[in-house]
Amino acid sequence: MSNAEYIAEDRAPGGARPPSRLRQLAAASIGNAVEWYDWYAYSFLAVYFADQVFPHGAGNSLVPLLSTFAVFAVGFFMRPVGGLLMGALADRRGRRTALTLTILLMGGGSLLVALTPTYAATGVLAPVILVLARLVQGLSVGGEFAASTTFLVESAGPGRRGLFASFQYVSTTAGQLLASGTAALLATLLTERQMGQWGWRVAFLFGALLSLLGLWIRRGAQETIAEQRAAERPGLFEALRRHPRQSLLICGITAGGTLAYYTWTTYLPTYAQVNAGFDKGDSLTVGTLSLAFFALLQPLGGLLSDRIGRKPLLFGFSLGFAVLAVPLLHLVTDAFLSLLLVQCAGMVLLTGYTAIAAAVNAEVFPARVRAAGIGFPYSLTVALFGGTAPYVGTWFRQAGHPDFFPWYVAALCLVSFLVYLTLPETARQTLDT
Repeated sequence: MSNAEYIAEDRAPGGARPPSRLRQLAAASIGNAVEWYDWYAYSFLAVYFADQVFPHGAGNSLVPLLSTFAVFAVGFFMRPVGGLLMGALADRRGRRTALTLTILLMGGGSLLVALTPTYAATGVLAPVILVLARLVQGLSVGGEFAASTTFLVESAGPGRRGLFASFQYVSTTAGQLLASGTAALLATLLTERQMGQWGWRVAFLFGALLSLLGLWIRRGAQETIAEQRAAERPGLFEALRRHPRQSLLICGITAGGTLAYYTWTTYLPTYAQVNAGFDKGDSLTVGTLSLAFFALLQPLGGLLSDRIGRKPLLFGFSLGFAVLAVPLLHLVTDAFLSLLLVQCAGMVLLTGYTAIAAAVNAEVFPARVRAAGIGFPYSLTVALFGGTAPYVGTWFRQAGHPDFFPWYVAALCLVSFLVYLTLPETARQTLDT
């Protein structure tokens, strides 16, 4: 095994024995899962606490839900800031330092959501507190992807970057699965009135406690790069200034993938409720089952990309959604099996992107500015297209044009396909260190 493939081997401080790859993988993955539990709990529980935090519009029952999803999108617009600041911190001070800070911020944001007062009790202060909490969480999530992506890929052995990269979404999905399962369990044990009054707060308090667990686990991780001397540390905007083409590539790589991802893994249960009258509790159960299936697919996709390359999987994902997004979303009815099949079919296609996104992004930038170089353009694109997916879909429904949303998904995936055509194949190239 060469140092070029696994830089942690020759970066262990004081000549100490370097950490095992499994330990590095566990530290990144478990902490990432905890982080994303907090983030996704908001989306799954939005239908329960929207009426508590936002006032109704005159004669329109969708106003609180739209307002809640708007705050969801606001959190996404802090992600580019987090990607830039935390990415720069990861490049200058090390990946482990950035990963510690991101999980602390996420835990604090989750606690703040749990303690958000109702609109009836405090008026406009309630949505203000909720917005503040989502801003903190958005900052954390933007930095998390930048730091954990570089940490995972730099920890991989020869010919295993795709496999290690797949655990970015294995752990993300585990967190989402835990959030979905927690919401489904609460919805089963409590009445809808209890869920709306206080049940949703339990999930966010649980998330704050999980963040402490993630912090403890990450203390055992070792750095994958040596801290740079002050005179050698990259500037905040060095990646954008010196690598503008690579920054634009990250945007193109991500655009279709993030929209499809947040549509299928986050918004689809609400889409089924609003457009097909699907039962709230059943939609959470379907989400939980399909997410478990999705998590199992990720390592298989990563291994396949290490064998045949990244581009075939990217082509399969983007063309698949460009052709099938519209018919699949039109197949959603109020039947349990209908939503389950549609969601699982989308998960298969989506794996072509999610399993290798971390590897593809990391292989675009040199090590010196890798975290910040990935973090800012990736998070900006996610904010523009992924974070707004629930709001755009609900807005189309309110405007009387629900059929427009599936075409929007298909069109953006086609744009990403055109970008993938321009990418070099990087699966067998040596990772820059």
